[in-house]
Amino acid sequence: MRELTPTRSQIPSRRELYVTAFRTIVTKELNRFLRIWLQTILPPAITMGLYFVIFGNLIGPRIGLMSGFAYMQYIAPGIIMMAIITNSYSNVVSSFFGAKFQRHIEEILIAPVPNALILAGYICGGVSRGIIVGILVTVVALFFTDLKIHSYAVTISVVVLTSVLFSLAGFINAIYAKKFDDISIVPTFVLTPLIYLGGVFYSVDSLPEFWRQVSMFNPVLYMVNAFRYGMLGISDIGLLHAFTVIIVFVVLLTTLSLNLLNRGVGLRA
Repeated sequence: MRELTPTRSQIPSRRELYVTAFRTIVTKELNRFLRIWLQTILPPAITMGLYFVIFGNLIGPRIGLMSGFAYMQYIAPGIIMMAIITNSYSNVVSSFFGAKFQRHIEEILIAPVPNALILAGYICGGVSRGIIVGILVTVVALFFTDLKIHSYAVTISVVVLTSVLFSLAGFINAIYAKKFDDISIVPTFVLTPLIYLGGVFYSVDSLPEFWRQVSMFNPVLYMVNAFRYGMLGISDIGLLHAFTVIIVFVVLLTTLSLNLLNRGVGLRA
């Protein structure tokens, strides 16, 4: 009986293999959070809507104008950015740690694809969720205030870069996490303080000089202000300075994530 051997044209090329692997990871990530949208997409929109009600409708009128804008309008970009940050982060940290916990991450790691492609697949999942939630929160914001985009290029680039940055941060957290409690430590004790002290609800120029200088060490401040510039055309931080800080952090976390993957930190028994 003659053996059936694949011809050269039937054997997938390396490029086709990589494309298939990347598409598979991204599809899995999208299906994972879209399938449970009542837990992943809707709650952030409701939570951010409460921020608009409490800080905008109830407190805003007493504060008055901030940097020439109504308080509700001023805080809207910060609240949108807060939703993007938390959801990009939580998507990757929960997904990758879940793969570790269920012991099916080994199947991905032994596949003949580079670690950079695996990382890119997970990051795309986090970015997708961050952007979807960001769009939904923006729609909610329009019920409370008028928003007009000052610069589409700045707005879109800040959203993408910020989503990538915090997806990478979530990936690193997932690598080091050994139990489910470990994936909530960083968001609770690091991420939340950075966000609330990152100029979401106030202008950093209103702070005393000492605390203003301390705030300059908070990377979230640069993201919030760059996004606020894209939406409103105002910023407490120079736009070039803000983009430089964001890109530097993206490069650093990408390098660290690939290094951890290549060394198998937290992945090999």
